[in-house]
Amino acid sequence: MSLEISIALRAEQDMTSQYRWYLENADLDVAERYLAAVHDTILQIAEFPDLGVRRRFLAPELAHIWSVQVKKPFGRHLLFYMAGNSIRIERVMHGARDLPNRLLEDPL
Repeated sequence: MSLEISIALRAEQDMTSQYRWYLENADLDVAERYLAAVHDTILQIAEFPDLGVRRRFLAPELAHIWSVQVKKPFGRHLLFYMAGNSIRIERVMHGARDLPNRLLEDPL
């Protein structure tokens, strides 16, 4: 049984920004495959919420956040979510970022 999914505005903005980056720096096919990989990852989390890793950030706002790699070939991107009776996708960003700070910032 899949849990209900909601996507935070910040996560939507992250995905839109990355999609546009792929459009400008790669092509439409790569951009579409990125969105498909994120979508598939979200569906997988809805089915298996414990699939990800519980993160240990100091900021209280991030106390209960989990992360999972976006499906290949976009595995360097991490999907951050909160899990309970439902799944809330909080952010989607490259894992090489300064995560404790970037997760709290507004998307660029």
